[in-house]
Amino acid sequence: MSTRRPPSAPLATNPARLVGKLEVNTAAGSFLGDTRIRLLEAIDRHGSILQAAKQVPLSYKTAWDAVDAMNNLSDQPLVERTTGGRQGGGTRLTEHGRQLVALYRAVEQEYQLALDRLVNQMATDPADGTGTSVHGFQQLLRRMALRTSARNQLACTVSGVREGEIDYEVFLRVDEKTELKAVITRESAQSLEIGIGQSVLALIKAPSVLLMTDEHQRISADNQLWGSVSRIHEGPVNSEVKVDLGHGRTMVSVVTHESVEQLGLGIGSRVAAVFQASSVILCMLG
Repeated sequence: MSTRRPPSAPLATNPARLVGKLEVNTAAGSFLGDTRIRLLEAIDRHGSILQAAKQVPLSYKTAWDAVDAMNNLSDQPLVERTTGGRQGGGTRLTEHGRQLVALYRAVEQEYQLALDRLVNQMATDPADGTGTSVHGFQQLLRRMALRTSARNQLACTVSGVREGEIDYEVFLRVDEKTELKAVITRESAQSLEIGIGQSVLALIKAPSVLLMTDEHQRISADNQLWGSVSRIHEGPVNSEVKVDLGHGRTMVSVVTHESVEQLGLGIGSRVAAVFQASSVILCMLG
């Protein structure tokens, strides 16, 4: 014998709601969002990036990439590796990282309240003929979002500009000891309105980054950033090598397995991330 359930009552139509996904920007671009904040919070709880990655959830590699990207864009490291001790080391959030997480959560709450007020106003105010709606506003926010496939992103300040007939040489200060050089077209320089003191984001694709171990070797590449190998991830064809530059900054290079073997690379090996000035893409937001 079967029974039939009575027809369900009509579902109540809820008003449209914008759910805020806050993104915190530096002058050089965005570096904090909901997923990364949850990752930082999980690192603070567990003291392990492996456990934190499982909780978010993210792959272990993706979690490390996110941490490296945040450290590269921050003026102070947000996450530090620890070694030794009973637990054999781990990962911890710095005090600067905790303060940043607290700031994010406080602003996020105010951000959501502002969006709720905006939706209520849209629902009560008549259309002004421009087609303004919650859906239209959501579409606008999506168009304004910036994403890039470049693995290496460094926050820099323009320290010098040398104008040529066709190209501009742009010198970029990463920190007190590190300066990069980029070559862009005159049209690009004028479009970006490049000027000394401006904050920009330097983007370099990982396959454009070569590796060098001989400090006396002479090469034509303009940019040489020395550090030590912090991770080697082997893929089916190539290897991804992460170079720790110090001060929480890293560079990623994609090279062949043969190159890794020829250079004798291992964790801790001293190595330079080398790339041409023409491989640097400049990004300016706002």
